[in-house]
Amino acid sequence: MNGRERLAATLNHQQPDRVCVDFGSTPVTGIHVSAVDRLRKRLLGDMNWRVKVIEPYQFLGEIDDRLREAMGVDVIGGLARRSKFASDGSAWKPFTMFDGTEVLIHENLVIREEEGTGDLLAYPQGDTSVPPSGRMPKGGLFFDAIIRQDPIDEDRLDPADNCEEFAPLGADDLEYYRGVKRRFNEQSQCGAMLIIPGAAFGDIALVPAGWLKHPKGIRDIQEWYISTVTRKPYIRAVFERQCEIALQNINTLIDLFGDTVQAAFISGTDFGTQRGLFCSLATYRELYKPYHIAVNKLIHERTNWKTFIHTCGSVWDLLPDLVEAGFDILNPVQCSAAKMDPAALKREFGKQLVFWGGGVDTQKTLPFGTPEEVYNQVRERIAIFNDGGGFVFNTIHNIQGDTPVENILALLRAIADSSKG
Repeated sequence: MNGRERLAATLNHQQPDRVCVDFGSTPVTGIHVSAVDRLRKRLLGDMNWRVKVIEPYQFLGEIDDRLREAMGVDVIGGLARRSKFASDGSAWKPFTMFDGTEVLIHENLVIREEEGTGDLLAYPQGDTSVPPSGRMPKGGLFFDAIIRQDPIDEDRLDPADNCEEFAPLGADDLEYYRGVKRRFNEQSQCGAMLIIPGAAFGDIALVPAGWLKHPKGIRDIQEWYISTVTRKPYIRAVFERQCEIALQNINTLIDLFGDTVQAAFISGTDFGTQRGLFCSLATYRELYKPYHIAVNKLIHERTNWKTFIHTCGSVWDLLPDLVEAGFDILNPVQCSAAKMDPAALKREFGKQLVFWGGGVDTQKTLPFGTPEEVYNQVRERIAIFNDGGGFVFNTIHNIQGDTPVENILALLRAIADSSKG
């Protein structure tokens, strides 16, 4: 099987010839650029290569075609046209990380050092005349959002303010997506993942709107979560408008991509903590589920695409609702959280959900374990999750920048050895 065939079998819960592997097709299945740099040098020996930062908020590195082949990665993706700071990959410039890694970043990504702290600040749309929207602490590896919340006047609060970022796809967007389709066609041996814009209802990575110069509405993360309890009509009005535009854009993308796409990233909204759900089932069913149903229904009626939800933490109790809402794929499969035992997940939900992730623990084992411990856990997870298909190997969320390269190499050896029995 090639990667596309392997992903197709996996998504249809059929046993592939070997486990399907993804690194880099989405912003939640990637590798920090510093780790990509070390890994690429070890696998390919090109010491002068500068890895591109394709997602500058988390500083995720590009898994280029040569590295993808060396790693045995099966899936490629089409990320958003613009980053969380509104920069894009139309041109590139050199940049040096705090840890000394030399990389390439978007030419129109503007980063300045803050006087006094040495922190790095990123500016929305590259405009230094407005407050920065991202902060990388001195010595850090990625940006945190800077909250730019205006004082809230309850009498003047307008849901339209939280919908400023949602709009029908324009000419520049369509040209970008035509380019994504060309790449999918050129790399037709690979599985294809498409990021659906504007369908992640209440994703707190997006609520601060780091790409907007003057975001209006509710932009403070804590205030947003409070609003899901105290301002439900407001949140519902935001989601209604967001969903209307998302459905319009999904129809446009379906017309453009057709059967080229195999999986569609719908939502990155987290509903779990380490110990249990972040919100009640009643809140999920009232505020989120109707819109998830609408998005999944349209995609399943018009395409063969499988829909992907990323939701961290202990979400066992939510899984029946996610299945009812129409999701086909669960990520990141955080097996370290309460109730998220791999064997139980596979036994209870393996016929209904494809597990895209869960391949190794990124909180303890991968960053802090020995290569042998990494190898053994990867082999164990593949044996559990890949039995009968329905498993795309990925770690539990992105591989972080300070992960030892020997542990990543052990992970790759375990994947390769799993195909030998």
